[in-house]
Amino acid sequence: MAQSISLSLPQSPTSSTGIKVKLVALFKTLGTLTLLLIALPFNALIVLISLLWGIVSSPFTKKAVVAAHPQTILVSGAKMTKALQLARSFHAAGHRVILIEGNKYWLSGHRFSKAVSRFYTVPAPQEDPEGYIQALVEIVKREKVDVYVPVCSPVASYYDSLAKPLLSEYCEVFHFDPDITKMLDDKFAFTDRARSLGLSVPKSFKITDPQQVINFDFSQETRKYILKSIDYDSVRRLNLTKLPCDTPEETAAFVNSLPISAEKPWIMQEFIPGKELCTHSTVRNGELRLHCCSNSSAFQINYENVENPQIREWVQHFVKSLALTGQVSFDFIQAEDGTAYAIECNPRTHSAITMFYNHPGVADAYLGKTPLAAPLEPLASSKPTYFLYHEIWRLTGIRSWKQLQTSVNTLVRGTDAIYSLDDPIPFLTLHHWQIPLLLLKNLQQLKGWVKIDFNIGKLVELGGD
Repeated sequence: MAQSISLSLPQSPTSSTGIKVKLVALFKTLGTLTLLLIALPFNALIVLISLLWGIVSSPFTKKAVVAAHPQTILVSGAKMTKALQLARSFHAAGHRVILIEGNKYWLSGHRFSKAVSRFYTVPAPQEDPEGYIQALVEIVKREKVDVYVPVCSPVASYYDSLAKPLLSEYCEVFHFDPDITKMLDDKFAFTDRARSLGLSVPKSFKITDPQQVINFDFSQETRKYILKSIDYDSVRRLNLTKLPCDTPEETAAFVNSLPISAEKPWIMQEFIPGKELCTHSTVRNGELRLHCCSNSSAFQINYENVENPQIREWVQHFVKSLALTGQVSFDFIQAEDGTAYAIECNPRTHSAITMFYNHPGVADAYLGKTPLAAPLEPLASSKPTYFLYHEIWRLTGIRSWKQLQTSVNTLVRGTDAIYSLDDPIPFLTLHHWQIPLLLLKNLQQLKGWVKIDFNIGKLVELGGD
């Protein structure tokens, strides 16, 4: 039997490829776990010193803020830094925070933050929608939650909207209704709505069959186009292949390689050269209450506030026209002529919220009912935020003195988005508990992964969440 199996392996390209993929996954995962193990003592030392400093300095520090009307806030998305940031902001304002996450991420390192009162796991909404909604209702009732602030993944945002009617019987849900979420999350429907409001967006076409692209007359266009999945795709979203390709055959081959269908439509969008920017906005009844803007890229993990009145006015016009209440983020391209085009919208929290790490008004921007004189923006004293383990990894790609200077400058000018002197434990538990356990789980299955996203707290995998 053993001899028969060994002889058949070389004859099967599929089996050979499968073994190669598993071997690559094995060594990649083991190598990463080794690097994290090497970094563990240094991280533990930083956290230990921070804890000791907290004990020594406690007699001289200000007492915790007590809110005039303390509330219990339920925050989802515990694996993500943006959820940790909001938990800290609500806690700092004197509110009680309950953190939740899907069962897959029971190992969330952020659950150990001092800002978190209780932590729960819930079923994955795409696998068990009814179970997910029922779990939310039970937690809201048990903990007497006043406000639910979803910090949802792309998959969960629609299910949180579906849960809103039931949850609203017990608490306020700071999120959009299902029809609004569906429209905002649909790249084509969003651009269509923005265009109807007279706002600048690129030319876009909904694609349900590869042949639509193959037959498209690009000769009439002044700019190239790119294809993006309307459904969130954590890996293919980074593919910005310009269309048309050099030859019709190359165009056809590329388009046919994508999973385009009537059930999974894509958008073919005009590619506008220019500067990429991203935003986060917190809105209530169409009022822009909190807003920030940062330079961006396909995989953005550095955030520094950029003053851009044109983009702020674009966002204000959009959210006011739709009387939105919730959290919304936009991706923009500012063309060479200065025009800012919104290329897509995400009806959920953006990681750029980390720029508000030292702003005392965040909780009121979410919970307050009194209109603000102007939207809150990151304080002038706030530093750009980064993720230290990502920055350390980038050092391996440095090939020049200028690149090294840029990297060092990032570390000196900015601050880590996860580490906090008065709440240091998540910095340890995310990097050396949450991520290693995800890697060990992956090691059991040898599935392979594209990269680690410390910001989102997950392994980016083909077909992943």
